[in-house]
Amino acid sequence: MLTFKRGVHPPDEKSFSAEKEVVMIQPEVGEELCFPMSQHIGAPCKPTVAKGDYVKMGQKIGETTGFVCSPIFASVSGTVKDIRPVLTPGGAMSQAVVIENDGKMEPVEGLNVPKDYTKMTNEEICDAIKEAGVVGLGGAGFPTHIKLAPPPDKKIDYIIVNAAECEPYLTTDYRIMLEEPERVVRGLQVVLKLHPEAKGVIGIEHNKPKAIESMTKACEGIDNISVATLRTKFPQGSEKHIIYSITKREVPSGGLPADSGCIVDNVDTMVAIERAIFRGRPLMRRIVTVSGRGAVNPGNYKVRLGMTYGMLLDKVGGFTEDTAKIISGGPMMGIAIHSLDTVMTKTSSSILCFTEAESQLPEERNCFRCGKCVSHCPMGLMPNELNKAAIYGDHAGFIEFNGMDCIECGSCSFECPAKRQLAQSIRAEKKIQMALKAKQN
Repeated sequence: MLTFKRGVHPPDEKSFSAEKEVVMIQPEVGEELCFPMSQHIGAPCKPTVAKGDYVKMGQKIGETTGFVCSPIFASVSGTVKDIRPVLTPGGAMSQAVVIENDGKMEPVEGLNVPKDYTKMTNEEICDAIKEAGVVGLGGAGFPTHIKLAPPPDKKIDYIIVNAAECEPYLTTDYRIMLEEPERVVRGLQVVLKLHPEAKGVIGIEHNKPKAIESMTKACEGIDNISVATLRTKFPQGSEKHIIYSITKREVPSGGLPADSGCIVDNVDTMVAIERAIFRGRPLMRRIVTVSGRGAVNPGNYKVRLGMTYGMLLDKVGGFTEDTAKIISGGPMMGIAIHSLDTVMTKTSSSILCFTEAESQLPEERNCFRCGKCVSHCPMGLMPNELNKAAIYGDHAGFIEFNGMDCIECGSCSFECPAKRQLAQSIRAEKKIQMALKAKQN
């Protein structure tokens, strides 16, 4: 079975929502939806509307301001009530267009006009994906049109659909593969049109047999697309590790998947590409898993971008009284949010509600050099040394031990018997390193 070196095996906890079909959640008339201008890696967008303007569903309300950037679209029709900073899942404030939903869902002119990708040039396909605001929906949020058009010297021979969904609790990709597998395949076929010599591979962990069966059936009769069964292990969904599992190629330190001849995109990103081409619709929605022992109604919900975490939780029953922590994303790499006014963005994959008992942080003890963090680190690093460098402000030592190669997966913290906050300290030091580099430039 295909796999990578090292890694960990956290309980998957997917039974809360795995068998729950996706349910559409609509904002109510009069509710205000907020659209941050930064929902992706790269430069923030610039608002194209002003307070008092009437906007239609699918209208561009945020224009790109740089090469690495992706436009923002209104997911409802209504009146612009304000342009103000709002809280995003990463904890940062972002300028946002605030729209009062009028409930009419009046579409902008030109919405829902399909395109025939077989008659389009590569440039036209990439432009269509860019103009639909498609970014990586697996969590990173890198603008997809840039990823699909690597430099000419990078020969691409694998298009990998990352269907591992290795984070515990999350089940949105799983439900897409069961409910709309043909859309994933059509999105992949669009990408393969850009790279006709490449093979399409859909990588699915072996704990999802229904998804493997569903996607295998959807690929029948298509010669250049296949399904690869991956060993269930975290972080199988990391770009570098799914590439190694499927191709046995390694992405060089500081490099990108294209350096190893691969492009990797998430399941829902492929559906967003399909929607942009076959349906003429920009990215205005995403599917969110609500789960955890504190969630009253765990499930998978299709939501309009711009809703807050509080709005969605209110519409699906909320959380229990003993809920003590709410996490955006998975428990291994997600971020605890301190306010339900946090706005859901393109990269918001889940809301996890954890009870008091689940949220207790064990007391951190001294490292006794057992080596578990080293033996389980999927990047082959020494988290114990990186933790020490981060704590003592040894910036040069952090670089010496290749700290910037850390993917912040949390495997080291998960395995540490002393309960050291390894991943957290390394993440904080990486931010310091990036700030120091920016200051030097």
